[in-house]
Amino acid sequence: MRNTATLNQNFSIRFATSDDAALVVEYMKKLGEYQKMADEITATEPNIRQLLEDKRGEAAFGIHNGEVCGFVYFCQKSSAFTGRAGLYIDGFLVDPEKRQLGLGKIMMGFMCRLALDRGCQMLEWGCLDWNAPTIDFYRKLGAYSIDEMTIFRFAPEHLVRNAALFDPAKA
Repeated sequence: MRNTATLNQNFSIRFATSDDAALVVEYMKKLGEYQKMADEITATEPNIRQLLEDKRGEAAFGIHNGEVCGFVYFCQKSSAFTGRAGLYIDGFLVDPEKRQLGLGKIMMGFMCRLALDRGCQMLEWGCLDWNAPTIDFYRKLGAYSIDEMTIFRFAPEHLVRNAALFDPAKA
């Protein structure tokens, strides 16, 4: 897939470069505001720049009439449970004033095409339980939820604390 996909004269999608780190952070902050979790967004421009440079994360921007109006941040994933490779969307947002133009559908279609082009068999993401309009949007596209699972995460301090449980010198 090329670095920029022009769908019509009014809308295109382009992949982010590491020089777009500040714009990724800006969109993550917008997403945090929308999700009522602004204080949870701790990403910084240097963090995101490093993720993009190391290819541990990728982003793409939706551009409508020459202005960025949406973004998606994603990474490669795989599942030992299903034996499938996929992409995981960690951040997805279309600016509120552009939401009824069908741009979110186009961006999700872009992500599906990218997944298929990369030999993936799934595209996955999370959505907050209270976010009924977004859940409805995803369901209309054919997405289903995995309701019997709770996602757990270790924060950096817990990684350090629990890593201390494994001492290779004692193994």
